[in-house]
Amino acid sequence: MHNPVNCCVIIPVFDHEHAIAAVVDAVLRHQLPCILVDDGSSAPCADRLTALALAAPEQISLVRLQENQGKGAAVIAGFKAACDKGYTHALQIDADGQHATDDIPRFIQVATVHPRAIVTGQPVFDDSIPAIRFYSRYLTHVFVWLNTLSFDIRDSMCGFRLYPLDRVMALLAHQRIGRRMNFDTDILVRLHWQGVQVINLPTRVTYPADGVSHFRLWFDNLLITRMHCQHLIGMVLRLPLLLTRKLTKR
Repeated sequence: MHNPVNCCVIIPVFDHEHAIAAVVDAVLRHQLPCILVDDGSSAPCADRLTALALAAPEQISLVRLQENQGKGAAVIAGFKAACDKGYTHALQIDADGQHATDDIPRFIQVATVHPRAIVTGQPVFDDSIPAIRFYSRYLTHVFVWLNTLSFDIRDSMCGFRLYPLDRVMALLAHQRIGRRMNFDTDILVRLHWQGVQVINLPTRVTYPADGVSHFRLWFDNLLITRMHCQHLIGMVLRLPLLLTRKLTKR
């Protein structure tokens, strides 16, 4: 039987030179090709990425953005590279080591059974998560549940997920998705609106291996707030469709 999942791993990287080698090593243990996207990193990280790509050219591809454009822009560049290479699916994972790479086979197994769905991580946090981050996530959860009229997306902020690339590229062809820290939630909500099934997979999350966070408190919160407002308007415009879909599921 033909395997419907030909998957690569996309890792957006911005100045995570201390953690990225361990993340890449852990990913490669699962025999998956890896696309590293350098999001305008400084010289130490850029040099580390070059060294990793040269050390395993058959397993690692390196995409470079000359200037920092944001996590979303980096992942989107990875999507395009994955499509050019003929992959059907892409697994996104963060560069700082917070995600449990041992769960990668579980994501692949679910996607093999449900190749048209998004398989997204539902974080199981340990004590390393700052309390303010843990509780502030729930504000976004509530907005997402409201704007999708469902609890289908348990956590829209987890950057550990597996996408069907055809559905992603179809969305990107006509919709601009958030390019920075608003990306993870924005693309998940909009794909859900398109009728793409979301499968939540519990996975352990720790904070983070190298102590580096690129979340800018005021700027990124402003982007996320604007995104929620746009989603609210989008939900209202799609209300008949969303209600019909909700009633059909019963």
